[in-house]
Amino acid sequence: VRGVSVPRSPPGRRARLSTPGTSRLSSAAREELRRRLLGLIEGHRVVIFSKSYCPHSARVKELFSSLGVDCNILELDQVDDGASVQEVLSEITNQRTVPSIFVNKVHVGGCDRTFQAHQSGVLQKLLQEDPTYDYDLIVIGGGSGGLSCAQEAAALGRRVMVLDLVVPSPQGTSWGVAGTCVNVGCVPKKLMHQAALLGQALTDSRKFGWECSQQVKHNWETMTEAIQKHVGSLNRSYQRALREKAVAYVNSYGEFVEHHKIKATNGKGQETYYTAAKFVIATGERPRYLGIQGDKEYCITSDDLFSLPYCPGATLVVGASSVALECAGFLAGLGLEVTVMVSSQLLRGFDQEMAEKVASSMQQLGVRFLRKFVPVELQQLEKGSPGKLKVVAKSTEGTEMIEGLYNTVLLAIGRDSCTKKIGLEKIGVKVNEKTGKIPVNDVEQSSVPYVYAVGDVVEGQTELTPVAVQAGRLLARRLFGGRLEKVYHTLFWPLEWTVACRDSNTCYAKIICSKLDNDRVIGFHVLGPKAGEITQGFAAAMKCGLTKQLLDDTIGIHPTCAQVFTTLETTKSSGLDITQKGC
Repeated sequence: VRGVSVPRSPPGRRARLSTPGTSRLSSAAREELRRRLLGLIEGHRVVIFSKSYCPHSARVKELFSSLGVDCNILELDQVDDGASVQEVLSEITNQRTVPSIFVNKVHVGGCDRTFQAHQSGVLQKLLQEDPTYDYDLIVIGGGSGGLSCAQEAAALGRRVMVLDLVVPSPQGTSWGVAGTCVNVGCVPKKLMHQAALLGQALTDSRKFGWECSQQVKHNWETMTEAIQKHVGSLNRSYQRALREKAVAYVNSYGEFVEHHKIKATNGKGQETYYTAAKFVIATGERPRYLGIQGDKEYCITSDDLFSLPYCPGATLVVGASSVALECAGFLAGLGLEVTVMVSSQLLRGFDQEMAEKVASSMQQLGVRFLRKFVPVELQQLEKGSPGKLKVVAKSTEGTEMIEGLYNTVLLAIGRDSCTKKIGLEKIGVKVNEKTGKIPVNDVEQSSVPYVYAVGDVVEGQTELTPVAVQAGRLLARRLFGGRLEKVYHTLFWPLEWTVACRDSNTCYAKIICSKLDNDRVIGFHVLGPKAGEITQGFAAAMKCGLTKQLLDDTIGIHPTCAQVFTTLETTKSSGLDITQKGC
């Protein structure tokens, strides 16, 4: 929308925006109206979308008048086809009421938020004459949500920077770009799970006539080397994608120093300062520790497990979350002695009947459960790789004490948001003191109008990678304008094929949509593992009227082959390259 010329209105003059068609706009008319609205916002210091009879709108106008600020006012009850204008405006801001105020391209919000911004001094900062920033958007955090937001904003023509520096774990583990999911979460976890399944398949294969030695054993070092090689290739592919989309990636720790200004400190302690019109906080979470003596010195977390250079041996998993049970499950599947210590109930928040069935199935695999105990003392008996630890635990329902010997203690007792030490208090961003999470409104906007948040740091957000990816992408589209949806296709590389280095460009996904029927999906094609199961589920959705937009709005189950249909971006007619880069 840059370069769209909209004449500046005199002080207080009502801006008029002629719009074509009726309230039910065609896709082309809707996109044209969006373009013109964004042009109006881009071209003026203050824009107020209001209605002439609205008392809240009148209060906002009086506020700006008292500040001596020229405003461009669009009265939606007096503009041609005002219903369509308000509808498209609500798509841009996700705010359905008036007034809706923009100051120097930042959506401040409605009446209450504008007065709050005035009282806190943020509004006065936004009103600075002709602000010039280094970037349109700086994203703090290079995980799934932050990268999807940055790349989408760059694709929409914005100047974007990503600041990302991983603080090493207490055990010294660090990693590259792409955040928890790619480096120390979903991807390596599923690959280790796949390794465990292959071991089970070897056992099962004998009943199908395969004559293999009873002395088959697993090599931890070979597995972790292969997994880390794959993770490294993903890091490089993400960095390449950022370069191709002209996103500036800076391997530095971001910290606000004042409004619209951030300090970036690299691994050598060198400091650089950058400014931006808008910021997105996407710093995610890191594992929590017990808070007892020796926990950070002797225990590991999921930050360390997937690149652990030695087999962990007899392992105590402390915690009963999905992460705890998933790790316990694949460690047992690899032939290790595994004990899970549970303080209260398994999988809190899940259906407890299902949770207990999960425990029963894990016990059949040899996992031992210690119920209603928490560690209170850790003692290293032997150093080594692994060493030997004595763990003393206390009952949560009485005075009983128990102790056990383990090679490794893996903590999976929850995660804490990474919102400390990034300077949020210096610019007035409100943070929940108990959880460390950032409260946002329904458009991911924090208490400071130009600061947004996506992913696990958001209060009330579902802590899932695909949710963060979708939130980041949609946030960028709301902030900087959307685009028409079309028909998409892609080649994809199943995670199960990566370590084995099977061909990365065999599997293919394609949907065929009817443009005349709201992009309804009328054809569905998939070539890859579990194609039958994937198609069966989508077939039912198609009979219910599945559209491309519904697919885009669906959160993918990660990591699976089927989720590729929720992230299709390349049209077949574009001729763009859809090959995947792999080993």
